[in-house]
Amino acid sequence: MLDFYLHTASLLVTAFLFGGMLLFSAGFAAFLFKHLPPQDARMLIRKAFPPFYLFVMVTSGLVTLTSWSNDAFSAAWMAFTMLTAIAARQMLMPAINRATDTGQKKRFQYLHGFSVLLTLGHIVLAAVILVRMAS
Repeated sequence: MLDFYLHTASLLVTAFLFGGMLLFSAGFAAFLFKHLPPQDARMLIRKAFPPFYLFVMVTSGLVTLTSWSNDAFSAAWMAFTMLTAIAARQMLMPAINRATDTGQKKRFQYLHGFSVLLTLGHIVLAAVILVRMAS
């Protein structure tokens, strides 16, 4: 019976992670840049990323904990998501901000591109795990 509840919790938290990342990446950022002046949108996005990464860290950590006993594959990939989100929040995001603040456009483009690919990878991983858990 406990396995059923853990599996259900894993499934729901993974869905929350997938939907939250997708909404933030595709909806929130696009909305801001459409409705705010570019400089205001950039500053708001900069302030939104620390809580976004915290959301990814906590939810992927919860999926890791709730799925470990019955789905080590999913748990391992969610642990990977959590660890790379920690690295993104603690190292990548500050490096992107420094590149922006010091006018290093090429460095910003490289780091920002990497962060976009990382987030897309997290979204794809969450989708794969979600489908796996729902099957």
